[in-house]
Amino acid sequence: MTGARSSEVTDDLTFSEAEYQARLAAVRRRMAEQGLDVCLISTPENIFYLTGLDHWGYFAAHVLLVPADGEMVMVTRAMEQVTVAHQVRNARFEGHEDDETAADVAIRLLSDRGFAQARLAGAAEVVVEELSERAQRRARIGLEEWSSGLPFGLAAKLMADLPEATWVDVTGLIDTLRLVKSPTEQRCMRAAAKVSDAAMRAAIETIRVGASERAVAAECHRAMIEAGGTFPGFGPFIRPTSRLGEEHTTWGEGQFGAGDAVFLELSGCVKRYHAPMGRLVFLGPPPASDRTMAKVCLAAFDAVLEALRPGARAREVYAAWQCVVDGAGLGHYRRHHCGYLVGIGFPPSWTGGNRVTGLRHDSDLAIQAGMAFHILSWLMGTGQGDHFVSDTVLLTDHGPEVLTTAPRDLLVR
Repeated sequence: MTGARSSEVTDDLTFSEAEYQARLAAVRRRMAEQGLDVCLISTPENIFYLTGLDHWGYFAAHVLLVPADGEMVMVTRAMEQVTVAHQVRNARFEGHEDDETAADVAIRLLSDRGFAQARLAGAAEVVVEELSERAQRRARIGLEEWSSGLPFGLAAKLMADLPEATWVDVTGLIDTLRLVKSPTEQRCMRAAAKVSDAAMRAAIETIRVGASERAVAAECHRAMIEAGGTFPGFGPFIRPTSRLGEEHTTWGEGQFGAGDAVFLELSGCVKRYHAPMGRLVFLGPPPASDRTMAKVCLAAFDAVLEALRPGARAREVYAAWQCVVDGAGLGHYRRHHCGYLVGIGFPPSWTGGNRVTGLRHDSDLAIQAGMAFHILSWLMGTGQGDHFVSDTVLLTDHGPEVLTTAPRDLLVR
């Protein structure tokens, strides 16, 4: 595949001020239920959800102060001021310099109480300064204790410098609000699916005997970008037969050979929304056992679609998948889930953070219209053949809508 093409992403994907206000209002209602004076949000996906901040700067700690009323405050490195000014309209920015560490600042604060007022030093000190008055009143402060964006040292310093406060774990408070997608979010998901389809087509067309893993990765990335996508939470997973079981590794320096089964799993990303999909590509006629597994995979996938209805429980959806697998003589085979919820994602994940909300055998999660799922029908290592197919499915008021549309038939190159 050569030559440039125009972006396939054409819908209006702009989030309105009213949508951001509704999101913040929903968060504050939950805060009120727990009697919280302020929440410190550090999960990149949740900060993006409330403010729209989309950049690669999340490798450094960000803390979004969400008070019970009044203006939110974004705290991170001072050098991000321009980006925040361009992207964020509903929070004040407070920055800290890079020549400080938490230890340096703590020592200086011990010797010079005026230091924090003279110069904004570290993220923890800025947060402490913002919260000191509330803390003196024994404030109840929410903290996402299981956030990948919260370094242990930062959390420890906050708690040490605000000993009178009551700290409440609010992990999941915002994540659960994100599970049901608004109409604009659903448009973002559909746009991301178009990018996924373009990338998958490019990857499949590039796979052949003698092709390098790097060539497939390059074509995949090119197609993503030309179709209107941005950097996804995960890069594409591209693995030959010898590395099928490695789960989260990707292309290497090898070339594909006759008889290889090439694993492809990828996601387009538009406005930070993802639509993952996966396929298995055979280089040469696959064994009869793999052909049989392909039929079972597709039948199990269809069973998931049939079970995916508002009001169902996640465990019931998984049971529908497992029932098909058991009926095919694979009663010994179990998976940790048959899919998981997707949407906003930042590296290193498209799962929405450092947790996976899966369609598990033991999950009571109530399925609702507006949820989006990466459905995986995965039969690898069964001892009776291998196959795998996955797609992003949006549950609408009219039923499940499969957003990613690359062919699900047996792929032989």
